[in-house]
Amino acid sequence: MSARPPTHRPRVRRPASPRGRSLAHGQTLGFQFTKIGVRRYDLTDPYHLALTVGWPTFVAAILCAFLTLAAAFATLYLLEPSAIANAKPWSDRLFFSIETLATVGYGEMYPATPFGHIVASAEIICGMGFMAITTGLIFVRFSRPQARFIFSDVAVITRHNGRPTLMVRIANGRHSLMTRAVVQVNALINEESPEGGVYRRIHELKLLRGAVPIFPLVTTFMHVIDEKSPLRRVEMESIHQSDVRFLVSIEAFDPALGATVQDVKAYEARDLRVGWRFVDTMTVGEDGTVVADITRISHVEQAPADREVWQHGMLED
Repeated sequence: MSARPPTHRPRVRRPASPRGRSLAHGQTLGFQFTKIGVRRYDLTDPYHLALTVGWPTFVAAILCAFLTLAAAFATLYLLEPSAIANAKPWSDRLFFSIETLATVGYGEMYPATPFGHIVASAEIICGMGFMAITTGLIFVRFSRPQARFIFSDVAVITRHNGRPTLMVRIANGRHSLMTRAVVQVNALINEESPEGGVYRRIHELKLLRGAVPIFPLVTTFMHVIDEKSPLRRVEMESIHQSDVRFLVSIEAFDPALGATVQDVKAYEARDLRVGWRFVDTMTVGEDGTVVADITRISHVEQAPADREVWQHGMLED
């Protein structure tokens, strides 16, 4: 495998947030972006926020909310010192508040006045609601179907049936069978308008076969670079220095989960191997069993017949 050519990207200074507007920074699929007018953490949509943050942040937020609520009720108990029997320091009231919030109650400390009963009853109601919401959020986070697709680390452009072809490989990362797999490949290419403006346009690359009824092992998806292909205008000899990007998305039905799963992979120009081909991952054992070596999904070798052609950057048949 040839070494990846170095890429030099200028550092872009993040703009300051304009007065009266919120600013959000993010990164996805290798794209770094900044949005003005939106918030990275939107507290007006707590459900979406709770499902999109990472597990460490989610657990820390739940613990902070629980302890804050317990501390607030412990402070209320201080308004009447005799509200809780056998409670002397503030820490006793905090532990009693935690036990009440969790609807446990050990019996050593208990409400001793009407005020204490009122506060404890309110705390029990809050605790039941808090536990129900937390349980629901954890269930949703665990029950979301997760995609298990394995993409090749690189994409190749080689000749297939005598024609230059872009190829990407995707493997089923689960032991079970998937069905109704649909793949789309799009290219982001910088183009210049007749007025001299430069903009990035998304082109859908037509695949020889973009849908497969069953997806058990490894499948190679191909786009022929012909006169109708948007890649026809891309110079192959300088493609590694270009800003072309490829977005590969796949959607398939997982019968084991009873749900449709999706995933997407981005390839930069430096991830292309022009004049190389994928190494076969499939072998047949002595008993006739088909063996797929997923660890070889990104292995490539140079195509001898294409060596001289690709060195000159020629795509003509």
